[in-house]
Amino acid sequence: MSKPTLTDLNAFKAVAEHRSFRRAADLMGVSRSSLSHTLRTLERRLGTRLLHRTTRSVSLTESGERLLQRLGPLLGELDTLLEEASSLEGKITGRLRINGSEGAIRLLLQRVVPRFLTLYDGVELDLVAEGRLVDIVEQGFDAGVRLREAVPKDMIAIPVGGDMRFLAIASPDYLYGKPIPETPDQLAMHQCIKQRLPSGKRYRWEFHQHGQDVSVDVSGVMTLDSSQLMVEAAADGLGIA
Repeated sequence: MSKPTLTDLNAFKAVAEHRSFRRAADLMGVSRSSLSHTLRTLERRLGTRLLHRTTRSVSLTESGERLLQRLGPLLGELDTLLEEASSLEGKITGRLRINGSEGAIRLLLQRVVPRFLTLYDGVELDLVAEGRLVDIVEQGFDAGVRLREAVPKDMIAIPVGGDMRFLAIASPDYLYGKPIPETPDQLAMHQCIKQRLPSGKRYRWEFHQHGQDVSVDVSGVMTLDSSQLMVEAAADGLGIA
């Protein structure tokens, strides 16, 4: 048995409420013969008579009464939903979940989020900052912010916020009485605060000058897995970060 269409149900509702094929046909902008055919088809699909018809009147059967009582609120709610959807006129709504390191989320808050909220005020942002790299699809995220080399090859990626420059920093207390390093190889004479990446590997400090890339496995007795903690440790005089 094929299911009734929305047109079939609206036709029944119109006839049932007006108790007249003529008035219902005028309201729907169809002919009475077409409306009568629609109702017969609906009754055939449902396998029950919904209307008693005479040349002068239309009344509901018991099945028709039950259907009208349940159908009215459902169609009314559907009309409300459709009106709400059309009133948005393409406005983007919903929740956007983004995963990234604390530094990555901070970058979004500084450079992206203010303009995003202005353009898409109907979107709820759910920003999750954590050090480990997670599978954003498996964990239910819509997007993730990663260093370029950490982006899986099968993922779609776009740059956020342009190129970034990282600096090696140290406090005056740490550098007091020590030679200030001017080249990457001079870092070997210092205590450097190493960084462990979310993948578990230790980060090799990268430098770029005059078109040349240099990667250095710096010396040091301490490793941290948080950029913010590295900065704080350097500020406390514990080494170069």
